Order: sequence, then structure tokens, then C-alpha cells
Amino acid sequence: MATSSLFLALCILLLAPPLSAALLFGAGKSAGKAAAAGLDMEWRPATATWYGDAEGDGSDGGACGYGTLVDVVPMKARVGSVSPVLFKDGEGCGACYKVKCLDRGICSRRAVTVIVTDECPGGLCAFGHTHFDLSGAAFSRMAVTGAGGRLRDRGQLNVVYRRTACKYGGKNIAFRVNEGSTNFWLSLLVEFEDGEGDIGSMQIKQANSVEWLDMKHVWGAEWCLVRGPLMGPFSVRLATLSSKKTLTARDVIPRNWTPKAVYTSRLNFEPSL
Repeated sequence: MATSSLFLALCILLLAPPLSAALLFGAGKSAGKAAAAGLDMEWRPATATWYGDAEGDGSDGGACGYGTLVDVVPMKARVGSVSPVLFKDGEGCGACYKVKCLDRGICSRRAVTVIVTDECPGGLCAFGHTHFDLSGAAFSRMAVTGAGGRLRDRGQLNVVYRRTACKYGGKNIAFRVNEGSTNFWLSLLVEFEDGEGDIGSMQIKQANSVEWLDMKHVWGAEWCLVRGPLMGPFSVRLATLSSKKTLTARDVIPRNWTPKAVYTSRLNFEPSL
């Protein structure tokens, strides 16, 4: 009987209509602006689990391609693996979410902020479910003080989530030239996008050219261009996935670029939605 009641409660939660942020926590002007830009700012039901060490930062790397960035600040302990409905074939990489559990007996009233760095394609993440598989540290932060261990012992939680602005603490957008890149095959990974966090399109412009060349989304946060010979320095133009905000980093990749190097721009998106 207890098992049946639990199953019924879970079904009701997952099938319930989205919860308004205004009803749960009070929505301000930022929610209105985000809605106007096409971003979903409502709290919605999901489930969450954790992986790795109990108080760990999560696994190394991930399907987004960020590599060792997930082990250090500002990503450290804030990483999350999400189901395909949020991963979006990699276009959801870099997006930030607030995740909150609702059991007042053990859960804190504050939400934890996580960054999408990986995909969980099967199990609880399959069949169109919305699921977060969080680092042990991120999962534990949803608990009231001193109750992290008890919360982790539950294994799986019912939660609510919503989009939130990414804030990387003064870092500017950077471009990592992926290993194997040549003058005929250029592959870039985008890092530290404030605001929406995700990228919907990317273009580059060669030295002494007025033509913007469309890059192809490969997977995760990686984009490539097959054309050549390509001549640097390169300017890079980005557009966010949801609201199509644009940013242009001029001559950010130098003429004598090298594979595996990281080139940091002087720009970033507004750290808000």
C-alpha cells in the first residue's frame, strides 16, 4: 500500500502543470524580461539523483566537452548531467538551472544552481523524463544544515527547477581550439558564457574578409568549420539559443593560433536573463 501511494504521488507531481515562479518564490521584473525573450522561467517538476563522491564535484569531463574545467572554479561542484530534453543534442550545454527539493523536513528553502556539463541518456533520464543527475556536492546543498548525508541516502528526489542566469564571476568568453584543428578543419569549444549560457549559432570571419562563415554544431559546446585554407586572425560571432542575443569578439583568435590553446575575449553577455 505504501509503495502504491508513493507511485501515485510521483505520477501526480510529474503530470502536474508547471508551477508559477510567482506562486512559489515571487517573480520579479527579471522573470518578465526572460519570458519576453522566449525563456521558460516557470518552476517545473523533475527528479534528481547524485553521482560520484558524497561531497565530490562530479565526474571529470562530460559530453559537453569542457574537460578539466568541471573540476575547478567557477564550475567546480556546480556541474550536472541532464536528460535529453534539457541536453538538446548538446545545444543545452552551458545552460544554468536552479534545482530545489520540496520536503521541508530535510530540504533547505534555497535552490542549488547547476551548470549543464553532461548528458544522462538512459534509465531515469529516458522516455522524455526531465531528470538531473547532480554532483554529490550540488545534491547535498539542497539539504538543511547538517542533513546532507540523510538527503543523499534517499537517492532519488522529486524537485522543481527553472532556468537561471549563468554568472562566471568576471570571466570573459573564451574559445578553445580543439586538438586536431588545421587550416582546413577548425574546431572551437566555447567557455564561460554569462546569461543564457548556451549557444544557438556561431560564425567566424577570417583576416581581411567581410564574409561571416557559418560554423556547424558538432556536439556539446563544440563547433567546427570545414573550409580552407583558413587565415587568421579570426573574429567570432555568437548568438544565444533562446533569445538570439549576439556578441562579436573581433580578432580573438590570432594569426599564429595553435591547437589546444585557449583564447579569451574581452566580452561577455549580460549576467542576467
